[in-house]
Amino acid sequence: MGRSVKKGPYVEESLMVKIRLLNERNEKKVFKTWSRRSTITPDFVGHTLAVHNGNKFIPVYITENMVGHKLGEFAATRLFRGHGAKGSAAEREAEAAAAEAGAEGGAEKKKE
Repeated sequence: MGRSVKKGPYVEESLMVKIRLLNERNEKKVFKTWSRRSTITPDFVGHTLAVHNGNKFIPVYITENMVGHKLGEFAATRLFRGHGAKGSAAEREAEAAAAEAGAEGGAEKKKE
């Protein structure tokens, strides 16, 4: 469930202070943040933030399309390695069974 409209979006106060300072100075400096729960506001557009994913900091360049989303949405916390590696045990067994069935069928034809 989303946050109440009456309350407004949550943005970490220290994060807003840093963004305002950078906007006043017209600087584009990357800075680290652990605040994955903060909502991206229009002030953030054009800046790059290093968002913590639990292990390391992921650089996230903020665009207009990201406004209204949370910072944590753009720094994945889990590493997807794929569904079964090539040459896995199950795959090799299936190939061996198919090759065996093919070899038996070919041997019968030669006998005739």
